[in-house]
Amino acid sequence: MYLRKVQIPSRLIEAAVDQMATLPGIGRRTALRLVLHMLGRDAVRVRDFAEAMVAMREGVKPCSTCHAPTESETCATCSDPRRDGTTLCVVEDIRDMLALEAVGEYRGLYHVLGGVISPMDGVGPADLHIDSLVIRTASKGVREVILALPASMEGDTTAFYLARKLRETEVLLTTLARGVAVGEALQYADEATLSRSLSNRIPYAG
Repeated sequence: MYLRKVQIPSRLIEAAVDQMATLPGIGRRTALRLVLHMLGRDAVRVRDFAEAMVAMREGVKPCSTCHAPTESETCATCSDPRRDGTTLCVVEDIRDMLALEAVGEYRGLYHVLGGVISPMDGVGPADLHIDSLVIRTASKGVREVILALPASMEGDTTAFYLARKLRETEVLLTTLARGVAVGEALQYADEATLSRSLSNRIPYAG
């Protein structure tokens, strides 16, 4: 409402604000503050910033195995021969994977779903990397699949759906112990809580 009443004195600034405001959690007031900050920076630093964003967008792609973002065909985790290929940890996105890696205790592999089932947001099973998970589980000698999904309605719905899809396999399905509070995303949990939740994981009984 504030920026609708005040006309920005430059169409270029306004266009930049429009783009900045498309980022999650960024309103137009915050977008204007960030754009004006960028305007006050050295031109070389602004160019470096823009080039880094473009290079990231053009150079980063999903890992062909786990779907984590990487610059190579296969990410460093999937390519590491020291990782335990019999254990697969299913996470919502790369932030959850990084949170679990920060704990330093898990030595298996990951599968990044790319979201959770959320009909309210128009996200269904076909929008997630579920088929490739089923294929990996059936053909890669996986013995345990850890459902490390958010402790939320959407996370529980996704876990239940995955359990049904993997029912025909002989893998052990486990889930994190509820040390992670209901409704809390993994990336916001502290390392001690994540460590306990991972170490004390229990068979999934969805």
